[in-house]
Amino acid sequence: MISAPMNPAPASNTPRASVARPPATAVLAIHGGAGTLLRSSMSAAMQAEYVNALQAVLLAGQARLAAGAAALDVVVEAVRQLEECPLFNAGKGAVYTAAATHEMDACVMEGSSLRAGAVAGLAATRNPVLAAQAMLRHSEHVMLIGAAADAFAAEHGLEQMPPHWFGTPQRLAQLEAAQAAQSGALLDHDGQSALATQGPIDEQTKFGTVGAVALDAAGHLAAATSTGGMTNKQPGRVGDSPLIGAGCYANDATVAISCTGTGEAFMRSCAAFDVSALMAYQGLPVQAAAERVVMQTLPSLGGSGGLIAVAANGDVSMPFNTEGMYRGYARVGELPVVAIYADEDGTAA
Repeated sequence: MISAPMNPAPASNTPRASVARPPATAVLAIHGGAGTLLRSSMSAAMQAEYVNALQAVLLAGQARLAAGAAALDVVVEAVRQLEECPLFNAGKGAVYTAAATHEMDACVMEGSSLRAGAVAGLAATRNPVLAAQAMLRHSEHVMLIGAAADAFAAEHGLEQMPPHWFGTPQRLAQLEAAQAAQSGALLDHDGQSALATQGPIDEQTKFGTVGAVALDAAGHLAAATSTGGMTNKQPGRVGDSPLIGAGCYANDATVAISCTGTGEAFMRSCAAFDVSALMAYQGLPVQAAAERVVMQTLPSLGGSGGLIAVAANGDVSMPFNTEGMYRGYARVGELPVVAIYADEDGTAA
């Protein structure tokens, strides 16, 4: 075991926030994936289940920020809670690969130092985000993959689970439906899979990633992203979620970002870093920078999805180019806000 944090600090010429900048009000933002909405088939009880899950994570994170917790610890815990909720595609409830296995990815990044940790292709670690955090704290490297990543997590005391623990009957049914459709079979659900009625967003079109970004009372930013990948994906495929600058990024000088969507497009555009670069080099506010990436850059590459962003001044942006995105934010001292649809501002807790 490496006892000291080995992830190097950035070079002195790396753009970073001034330590003299007065901190804004601490805030946490989270997401649980984006995709096609199913208002017609969604019950009020179903929507409430998702809203309540998001609000619970926000309230817990808000309390930690109010108590002075560091942004990195807050986003890691928020994502860990989302991993534990089978409503979302990360950790428990992760989707299946084409080989009916689970391969999970995660990334964390600390804005004050630009240190980061990432893992890909995990099959046994209960909470991939904790493995990514362990990489940041205890490894000289940024990313490990596959069995080596699981072994590293186990060496650092992280709980390991058997394969069946991550799966749910709904996720297995999604795999079977996807594979049946590829063989030419049609689903006998009047043109819409019964699986889609699990939630407000169609599980067959949803990009199932979870993430959190935060600004703490000391003015520091952090981001965390975790995913189970894509249903029926080719084993070994890695998307944007564990990649620094693609699906996750944090820099105290600009912004903290967590993305969800068509991974390949987010990778090709370096979507998360692009938001930061637009802010740093063109002076754009976070809303304008985030919307340019999500509404212009990603669609030009065939990319769908969205992102959540918290800027160094505390501004929050959560744009998406799909019909909906599970999302919410909570400022210290204010009621948390949760939203799903594109045409709503959110629901206060």
